Amino acid sequence: MFSDLFIGIDIGSSSLKALAVDGASGRAVAVARQALPYERLAGGGCEVRAGGIEAALDQVLSSVVQQLGPQVAQVRALACTGHGAGLYALDGAGHLVQGRAVASTDQRAQGRAEALASEQGQQLFDEAGCAPWAGQPLLLAAELLGADAFQRGAVHRVLFAKDYLGLLLCGELATDASDASTAGLLSLKSGDWSARAIAASGMADVGTHSFVPLRPRGHVIGQLLPARAARCGLPAGLPVAMGAIDLLAAMGAVCAQGRGRAVSVLGTWCVNAVSAEVREPKPAVGAIVNFGDASQRLYMDNSPSSMANIAWATGALGLPDAQALLDLAMTAPLGAHGLRFLPFVNGGGPGAGYVGLRSQHTRADLARAVVDAVAALHARQLGRLASCGLDVSALTVLGGGASDIRLVRLLAGFLGRAVERCADDETSARGAALCAAQSQGWQHAGERASPMLAPCDIVEPDPSAANAEAAFMAGFKELIDRSTATAAARHPHP
Repeated sequence: MFSDLFIGIDIGSSSLKALAVDGASGRAVAVARQALPYERLAGGGCEVRAGGIEAALDQVLSSVVQQLGPQVAQVRALACTGHGAGLYALDGAGHLVQGRAVASTDQRAQGRAEALASEQGQQLFDEAGCAPWAGQPLLLAAELLGADAFQRGAVHRVLFAKDYLGLLLCGELATDASDASTAGLLSLKSGDWSARAIAASGMADVGTHSFVPLRPRGHVIGQLLPARAARCGLPAGLPVAMGAIDLLAAMGAVCAQGRGRAVSVLGTWCVNAVSAEVREPKPAVGAIVNFGDASQRLYMDNSPSSMANIAWATGALGLPDAQALLDLAMTAPLGAHGLRFLPFVNGGGPGAGYVGLRSQHTRADLARAVVDAVAALHARQLGRLASCGLDVSALTVLGGGASDIRLVRLLAGFLGRAVERCADDETSARGAALCAAQSQGWQHAGERASPMLAPCDIVEPDPSAANAEAAFMAGFKELIDRSTATAAARHPHP
């Protein structure tokens, strides 16, 4: 006899995934992934066409249905998650403006963000939990569509990646606190849209009415549209529940909050976060997220600087995939014979590049320097959280990079302690499935003892490398600090 099934859908920075989870056993009974056709544009642009998103959604859901066979009748609900911020702007007909979405790694609004940060950065951090950054929706809208885009009717509403999927599934407009807050548009104090943060963007005729309604995670927002159901083979009328931003969904998939664990996400973005009680004065972290819990906040240090660097190096070195890059890197020693890499190919730091490159360095050294830097940047950001008094000693490593134990062991070595690893690359989709289960009153969904949680293991550092790894980290921190100071001196904010 089949048990209830729940589907989680995750729209990421490179692909769209769907996962069907058995509520009783937690087993993934079907999974599908489809690459999203992001286009790299001049000036650091990164966009994807609406048709590409919709085609990928239909394809992964159809694949899941095919894998389920008769079990499709046991699907009880769906929910979505996805990357934060970027620009998902809707026109008056409810379609993406110009037929495109803009990824959160887009850098074309960097100058605008830096100018605003110089003028109002601290005030906006106090109000909304983050200083201006290039991937925020209203900054991207002002840069790409014009500051009067709302005023002249070119843009009517703004939502987020997961919510665009929700619109395609059920035709309803809604979002949650985690996406709104990560985008710097939610008041930390009130938990509602921040008029001050919205006004700071410089966009004309924008108010809280320009954003979609806020709904709690696990709340049913609509039912699966008959046309969508028919295309994918799912039962029409299935409940579609509100999910959360991918980070919070992934944390839910391993019960990080319930177990008091910080997380490092080895994904496109370098994300390091821990949930803790509301603190005043606010810790000087990278971002503070109000995710809908009055007593808790998500404290983060993050930048678009993790596996994106490995993806870049994979292409630059002519390798077939990230696994080949890691294999090549591990043939060179830690430190790559003195070669260092600044891991900021998507911004978020002083700029990317090699330091100390000499004629004797090989392709393996080039690869190893990138891998070392990716792991070291996570360790550095975790150290910054710890310096603010946040407990990151119990750590779970998530994301696509966690599937390679060598990369996780390197991070453990830089931290000088064992870490927990979830090697399942579908944690965000699983977290969305937990939100779907919650919407149907499924007992213990997302709780410590839930069978729906993702499995984890423990990774110990290599004791023989401890001294070398400590020395590398000390040098890496000094390099980043020096490079950041040099970049600030060369390009002062206006």
